[in-house]
Amino acid sequence: MQAELTIVIPAKNEVAMLPKLLNSLCLQDYAGMGETRVLVADAGSTDGTVEVALGYCDRLQVEVIAGGLPSVGRNAGARLAKSKYVLFLDADVELPEPTLLRRALWRMRRRELHLVTTNIACREGGFLDDALYAGNNLMQYAGSFVKPFATGMFMLFDREVFWELGGFNERALFAEDYLLSKGVATSRFRIVRGKVLTTNRRFQKLGHLRMVLMFLQTALHSWDDEYFLRDRGYWGEA
Repeated sequence: MQAELTIVIPAKNEVAMLPKLLNSLCLQDYAGMGETRVLVADAGSTDGTVEVALGYCDRLQVEVIAGGLPSVGRNAGARLAKSKYVLFLDADVELPEPTLLRRALWRMRRRELHLVTTNIACREGGFLDDALYAGNNLMQYAGSFVKPFATGMFMLFDREVFWELGGFNERALFAEDYLLSKGVATSRFRIVRGKVLTTNRRFQKLGHLRMVLMFLQTALHSWDDEYFLRDRGYWGEA
């Protein structure tokens, strides 16, 4: 039977975080999980990430493929997918609710959606971390009425629509997830109830103020795709 879903996870040196994500996938109550390919697009890890990923082959259909920057790794995985849907997850997230994947796919089928995302919460951290992720969720909700906004932490796409939109822009040096999601029609976009858990390491490395400024600059330049093709120092530092 043809699998309904393929999961793509770009990763580089995620030996500490990747097991949390893969464990949470093992606990999902989605009936098709056993047939779902889990493609880890590795960008040259040197810390044992590949070995950790392959260690789940007895529980998940894990494969390791060549990656690069997140947009490159995501596209590489999507090219190998033959399923109707592709779910993009960041390697440092986990799905704390075992029903999330099943409910997201149910919503995709029922409404014939093109893109589904969910909320983000911080696994650990302080008040500022929680406040910034809450702000992200609020802006995501507000944007759903005008211009869809989803992050690469959880993007469930109709595969054909994903490629009609051109996939992730591999020239984009940050906010490649926003560039793609804003091309989805608002009527075909939903935010499913629930959340993924992530870390506060982006804030620790770049600083809260800088992250806020980058978010605001993203919103202000939402109609200027060229803005995202210029190096803002994001990946070099984050």
